[in-house]
Amino acid sequence: MATRKKKVEKEGIKKKVMITVEVKKEIIKKHEQGMRVADIARCYSKSTSTICTILKKKENIRRLDAAKGVTRVSKQRPQVLEDVEKLLLIWINEKQRAGDTVTETFICEKAKALYTELISKLPGMSTENEESFKASRGWFDNFKRRSGIHFVRHREAMSSDTKAAETFTTEFQEFMVSEGYLPHQVFSCNETRLFWKKMPRRTYIAAEENAKPGPKPMKDCLTLLFCANANGDCKVKPLLVYHSENPRAFKKCKVQKSQLNVMWRSNSRGWVTPILFVEWINEVFGPAVKKYLLEKNLPVQVLLLMDNAPAHPPGLENDLLEEFKFIKVKFLPANKTPLLQPLDQQVISNFKKLYTKALFQQCFDVTNGTNLTLREFWKNHFHIVNSLKMIDKAWDGVTKQTLNSSWRKLWSDCVVGHDLVYEPEPPVVDEIVSLGKTMGLEVNEDDIEELVEENSHELTTDELMDLHLAQQQVVMKEISSEEKAKNTKDFLTSNEIQEMFHMWESLQNFVVKHHPDKALVVRAVELFNDNAMSHFHEILKRMQQQLSLDMRLVKEEL
Repeated sequence: MATRKKKVEKEGIKKKVMITVEVKKEIIKKHEQGMRVADIARCYSKSTSTICTILKKKENIRRLDAAKGVTRVSKQRPQVLEDVEKLLLIWINEKQRAGDTVTETFICEKAKALYTELISKLPGMSTENEESFKASRGWFDNFKRRSGIHFVRHREAMSSDTKAAETFTTEFQEFMVSEGYLPHQVFSCNETRLFWKKMPRRTYIAAEENAKPGPKPMKDCLTLLFCANANGDCKVKPLLVYHSENPRAFKKCKVQKSQLNVMWRSNSRGWVTPILFVEWINEVFGPAVKKYLLEKNLPVQVLLLMDNAPAHPPGLENDLLEEFKFIKVKFLPANKTPLLQPLDQQVISNFKKLYTKALFQQCFDVTNGTNLTLREFWKNHFHIVNSLKMIDKAWDGVTKQTLNSSWRKLWSDCVVGHDLVYEPEPPVVDEIVSLGKTMGLEVNEDDIEELVEENSHELTTDELMDLHLAQQQVVMKEISSEEKAKNTKDFLTSNEIQEMFHMWESLQNFVVKHHPDKALVVRAVELFNDNAMSHFHEILKRMQQQLSLDMRLVKEEL
């Protein structure tokens, strides 16, 4: 009986939940921003003594560089494994952003490859060290729990992909016939990463750039979302996402973002997010395709084809404005994008070749018409505004024939002359090589093809490390901005805003009660609410959303 009672009491003991290093750093940050210990304890569901203990050790905690989900760094957990997991998360995010579904086996193989490469760079490490990390099932389960990844498939029959793609193609063609869509009404969209300031590896400029330390991938990388119809005569304004909202070159060149030939948006990682995608749909895609169809005297009915990338919300049709409910969405099957996505069938590749041609042409024009050397132009005068002009020129240069022919695999009936042999576009690569040699650059066709392919392939280990460093710098910059805002007179707390709302409500009640013209008061109050108070409602809403996000992240971590 006593044994049973003791067992029951033991089962009733609450298991101690460890706080991750990442969360500890968040707690320190919030306290330094002015948040009270009691409020932090309430936010994280911890005792005030626990929070105080963390704050006392803040200097030691700051020095820790742990992967996501790790609760403590011990001698048993080598630093190289921390680095592997941090780089692995960045690699997984890149795969996810591209719409690729990764398997457990794929992740473990990448982890071992990262470990081997990082170990090889450490002095005094032997082959035994390289083989000490097995990327076992136990490690993977712990990594998955710590990092919170949840989109991993355990096993995958890759040989079935081609068969599944063929099945989808048959179903898609039958769907086109049954619904009566014309090639003018069917659009596809897809994202791609562009290293806008990159030369072929063998040029002396590329060698000089690669020799410089620093986070180049973040600075020189942007994401473009392209969209066009199957007929090939309607190209929608692209969405461009960069890591900076207002690059320095914008001020220098007096750029008005609303006048650009792309929809300019930004976030710290330079990725398309669901929110940005929905904005592009409602502000750019919807109005553009509606105008196009009306001008063609065609029924206002549109099908948008896209992959299952995280940036493409599955409930997109619910986010459409009422005037764009004529847009229907169809998703490509998972992991079949390279086989079926029309924009992946030489369209994006052709754009990147045309971009490289425009880049070389710009370099040639400047060095031929000014006293600047190529190195001087590249170092001091080539910036993102130059790139925007080249992006516009390259996208404009993608022909109707290229866009229409890209549907050959998925919807061959819509391709003009689909039963004829396809004649390739003019040799753009030859023109690039010719321009390069004119400027004294050592380039050939393989160099150009390699440059185009680099924009499609996954990042190398060195680039992953650069990207990790760049992301850390972005976070530090954001923290610095928050601290700067805190020290200004304009910094507001949620309590101050709530207090102001109560005062405004009391004032409204007083005026409504004692003013003789009730209708006049109501109109005045509504006008003030719309034009002034809405600003503070938005601030409070963002604060509450951030608090809700913080709480959710804490629960996930704990």
